[in-house]
Amino acid sequence: MHGIEWWLIISIAFAGSFGHCIGMCGGFIVAYSSTKIDASMSRSAQLIRHGAYNIGRVSSYIVLGMIFGGIGALFSFNMQTHGILFIFAGIVMIITALGMFGLSKLIHLLERGFSTNPLFKTLFSRLIKSKSIGSFYALGVMNGFFPCGFVFFFAAKAAASASIINGGIIMAVFGLSTVPTLLALGQSVSFFKEIAFRQTMNRIAALAILIYGIYSVYYGLAYFFDLPM
Repeated sequence: MHGIEWWLIISIAFAGSFGHCIGMCGGFIVAYSSTKIDASMSRSAQLIRHGAYNIGRVSSYIVLGMIFGGIGALFSFNMQTHGILFIFAGIVMIITALGMFGLSKLIHLLERGFSTNPLFKTLFSRLIKSKSIGSFYALGVMNGFFPCGFVFFFAAKAAASASIINGGIIMAVFGLSTVPTLLALGQSVSFFKEIAFRQTMNRIAALAILIYGIYSVYYGLAYFFDLPM
């Protein structure tokens, strides 16, 4: 991967964190902040707990990245399968972007289905009642595996890398790029909750994902057809 791609990944993740991540992860953060964090706690104590949650979330992303990177590696043994991998990843990216624009309900159906799962509800109920630092980390891990259109984009990118290591790094960079915004949300910075601002940032990220997805499909087709690159 070229350096400019890493910057693009960071930019998309950071922009999307203001919109999509606050919408998806905000519920977790508001829930544990109101039930697991006492107002009498010092700022440093609160920051440690928010940090544990985010470390857990990024840990899950790294595992997912390594899994999808490994799956991608299985499909990169020749030029044709490598092209198919890029086409599939691009289609996932396009569907993700359409979902973020509100033009596709597929991603939202997956997200809603997971949130109503009995196992998810049981684990969440137990963790939300505990005030140990470990429970914050566990909540983050669970949140990291929560189906999310934004995660699907980066998982597709990890698969397209066809590398376990690069896949893990891509998802790690994605997760770390969203931490500042979610930490700010945990500290109740109201600016990041402004709906208009969130929608604007979400659309910027969705547009970038859409363009990236179209390019990935085009790049994959180039393995089969004589297309200019």
